[in-house]
Amino acid sequence: MTREVAPCRASIAQNSKSFALAAKLLPRRQADEAAVLYAWCRRADDTVDLATNAEARASLRRLHQELDSIYGGEILAEPILRAFQSVVRERGLPRALPEELLAGLEMDCEIAWYSTRDELLRYCFRVAGVVGLMMCPTLEVRDPEALRRAAHLGMAMQLTNICRDVLEDWDMGRLYVPEELLRAAGIRDLHQHLGRPFPADAVAPMARAVRALLREADAYYVSGDCGIAVLPWRAALSIRTARRVYAAIGRRVERRGCDVTLGRAVVPLHEKLLHVARAAIGVLEELPARGRGRARARAAREERALWFPEEILPCFQEAAR
Repeated sequence: MTREVAPCRASIAQNSKSFALAAKLLPRRQADEAAVLYAWCRRADDTVDLATNAEARASLRRLHQELDSIYGGEILAEPILRAFQSVVRERGLPRALPEELLAGLEMDCEIAWYSTRDELLRYCFRVAGVVGLMMCPTLEVRDPEALRRAAHLGMAMQLTNICRDVLEDWDMGRLYVPEELLRAAGIRDLHQHLGRPFPADAVAPMARAVRALLREADAYYVSGDCGIAVLPWRAALSIRTARRVYAAIGRRVERRGCDVTLGRAVVPLHEKLLHVARAAIGVLEELPARGRGRARARAAREERALWFPEEILPCFQEAAR
């Protein structure tokens, strides 16, 4: 898979500095597989996102047909697809997971705005929570409790992305902050203004809604932390670094008063490196607990019920057979 991995590494290096940094902390094989998973997800997202409205449906059909070929063991011409097929085969990656991601991309084709928090969480699970689940076989994790935590961490990161990119998404004709939160923040039917400049009178209510959505993300980060605690130390260092960097994006949004008109919040390299060091300290502090199995008990005791589609879990047992 060596030649096929090269474009995957290039994809993650070009498109996500945060994930590229975290992947470098993994053992080589796991780092390569993480790059492959990222590259396939990115390719799928770009295939749909960069298509015109008229082309998006055809693009989704092609992506589903590619999955047929990947899981059918056909010989594939494109390096990223061949690399993804290798990970699917060697790690027993359940097909239900990439299918869920494609369902999330289909939501982007069909839905310009979200009414309720639960609708948004379903979307976040499909486009990001399943990425956490796809990483689990690579990290040799199949425990149901840890799987939930992995999905929650992906969802937390997606919620952070949504809070960071409100104005960018608006300019693309999309509004992810749900109507339910916007009404609580003091503004109704904001989606009716999509296609026009962002209303000046919506800046303050949107800031309140974004702040509430960041609190939602925090709850999912806490759940994800409990899953990180059960990983082998190298994997824990990598995932904890990605978690800290993404959460830092949210903190930067907050320090700017959650004003969505100020542009994208970015974590500079020196701060990312600081998060690597702090992640390493956290992993070292957990080492005694890992040796005695206490980390798993800690994860089991984390009680707050957060959204998760339980029906996805059986696909891991089926893939293991």
